[in-house]
Amino acid sequence: MASAAQSPVPGTRPEGAATEHDARQYVRRMFGDIAARYDFLNHLLSGNLDRLWRRRTAVAFDHILRLPHARVLDLCCGTGDLALTLKRRATHSCSAGAAVFGSDFSHPMLVRAVEKSRTPGAARTSEIGWLEADALNPPFAPGSFDLITMGWGFRNLINYEAGLREFLHLLRPGGELGILECAEPRGLLFGALFRFYFRNVVPRVGGAISGSKAAYAYLPDSVQKFPSPDALARMMGDAGFVGVGYQLWTGGSIALHTGKRPSS
Repeated sequence: MASAAQSPVPGTRPEGAATEHDARQYVRRMFGDIAARYDFLNHLLSGNLDRLWRRRTAVAFDHILRLPHARVLDLCCGTGDLALTLKRRATHSCSAGAAVFGSDFSHPMLVRAVEKSRTPGAARTSEIGWLEADALNPPFAPGSFDLITMGWGFRNLINYEAGLREFLHLLRPGGELGILECAEPRGLLFGALFRFYFRNVVPRVGGAISGSKAAYAYLPDSVQKFPSPDALARMMGDAGFVGVGYQLWTGGSIALHTGKRPSS
């Protein structure tokens, strides 16, 4: 697992992307290409555990979702599953008054998010505010949110440190950040099984079903190059977050990173 100090670039660099502009365009185009099969493949390749991980993330922030006027932003929201999970959790278990927003820079992904929020039975999830924007330059005023979340999106940012500084800027004093991401398990047996599955099965199955071999080759490569949980925690602390920590789930293959903006 590469650490932040070992990484030669400040964020994701898909193969062939020489500059941050190239990387940004590659990632936007890639997610647009796989939007139609994205949800199906997420559920299939994770054995439906992705639903559990999102629910656990929402539950971890119950104390914020209970606030009567909480404002929540899910960045890199993709097809909207984490934003929808947060809104459902707020409505049914916490505070129906919580305002949830979902933002992504891939238009096709965002279109699917809006469609899902309008399906029969979506109830108050239809109240989510969706907008198309880059996570490194979101159109919000400083101190706008009590909670910012990202589900498997932070790894795709072209500049991790710039992203963390921007998120800190957008949070209210005492506001919290939650980053849900893949990690490489450290256990010998499970780690070996995970790496075989992630580097051999996922690219073949994902590429065949989505029609984009490049997208599902990028996935395991980006996870391998991503900072370790310890390294990302240090980056969050360096960016100004306090109370930084993380939880490892499913044998250490998934990490929920959390941190707060200082209260003063």
